[in-house]
Amino acid sequence: MTLTWLYAPADRPDLVAKALAGPAGVVIVDLEDAVAPDRKEYARAQVVALLAGGPQPRVEVRINDVRMPYGQEDLRAIGALSARTAGIRVPKVESARELREVAASLPGGVVLHPLVESALGLERLYEIASADPAVASVGLGEADLRADLRVADEAGLAWARSRIVVAARAAGLPAPVQSVYTDFRDLAGLAESCRTGRAMGFRGRAAIHPAQLPVIEAAYRPTEQEVTAASEVVAAAGAGAVALPDGRFVDEAVVRQARTVLADARHTPEPATRRRDARLPAPRSAEQG
Repeated sequence: MTLTWLYAPADRPDLVAKALAGPAGVVIVDLEDAVAPDRKEYARAQVVALLAGGPQPRVEVRINDVRMPYGQEDLRAIGALSARTAGIRVPKVESARELREVAASLPGGVVLHPLVESALGLERLYEIASADPAVASVGLGEADLRADLRVADEAGLAWARSRIVVAARAAGLPAPVQSVYTDFRDLAGLAESCRTGRAMGFRGRAAIHPAQLPVIEAAYRPTEQEVTAASEVVAAAGAGAVALPDGRFVDEAVVRQARTVLADARHTPEPATRRRDARLPAPRSAEQG
């Protein structure tokens, strides 16, 4: 199971190569916020060159807002090559329709990772999460969301974070990934924020600096004590509702939670459990991918 995602600006191919040589589970090659307007065309050409060189299973590409010309140009430039990536991050999503249009413009088999960054998108989170079979995850863009909601700090995002965890699970998607922690020097603050995110139901986090990666890994990996406790619970499974010698009560829900802890410890990918609405398009076949 991937626990770390590292952003790298698309107009800095040296940094992209360095990121790909490092320990991040996924490298997000960024065409959006990390690239100045006068560098967009150059950045786009660098992404095309990277993908033209062959499959990049550890690369996601964050495109620009598809409602704007930059985003449409991104889709036209990398569309045919996007199947060589681990997915396309679609920022500032506010409707299911936007995602369906993006999915329709890309080759079959490409997965989408929409980012919700506004109050309107937050209100429509379940619609976005269940918009199309191509949607593989949902996430928050917390810097923009914080500005839109006019909240001062992480505490003001607690409801939004809980909301996306619920929407992802309701849509049958994996648990969401935490947004970046923007102060890359504050590793203690990052660790505390990650522990809070894990307790809320997130699994892993995006980073803006390589120094953040080991902190995220450590915070999201279950501790030895958690693994031991989970193993004891699973060992008691099948005996109905029972109490362990230390007083812990064990029933099926507790066992499911314990199995999640053990899967996280093994880095086992989380299974998809999407509940498909009958009105949604059918999944794309393996032949189409």
